[in-house]
Amino acid sequence: MRKLRVFTVHPRLPLRGPRLRPPLVPALLVATVLAAGIAGSGWFADHRSDRRDTAVRQATTAASAAAKAVFSYDYRTFDTSVANGRTFVTGDFADEYATTTAALKETATTQQAVVVADVATTGVVTAAPDRVELLVFLNQYRRNLTTAGEKVDQNRVVLTLVPVDGDWKISAATAI
Repeated sequence: MRKLRVFTVHPRLPLRGPRLRPPLVPALLVATVLAAGIAGSGWFADHRSDRRDTAVRQATTAASAAAKAVFSYDYRTFDTSVANGRTFVTGDFADEYATTTAALKETATTQQAVVVADVATTGVVTAAPDRVELLVFLNQYRRNLTTAGEKVDQNRVVLTLVPVDGDWKISAATAI
């Protein structure tokens, strides 16, 4: 008869081959860096969104007064109306506004024109913290020598507003 050999297993020795475990410290470091990157990205997006929302609120508030001033005039106080409008414009549009109003003065005086602009509503076209484009629904009520009574012109204008020394000013206006 054959003798059986009995092997005993030591309780502290593994039954199978050695297990491969990823090093714990590098794995935690990678996970921490990824979590910090995701959190930082989220914070930045939230911060930029807050800045954009603030810009939209400020530009929308400024657009109403600016549009009324820029698109209104009274032949009796034309220079004052234009000076008031100039406070709401900037950049190349300020030059365009000056040229347009200078050409308009004679016609406004001859026709005894009075134009009062009123903003019906606005909508955001694009927005960034440093530039907001608004679609402005603008009604212009006008009277002059050749019009019986008052006529209403319903205009749609895209105004581009930018911050200048803490105030939002019109840097471009495009009629639609």
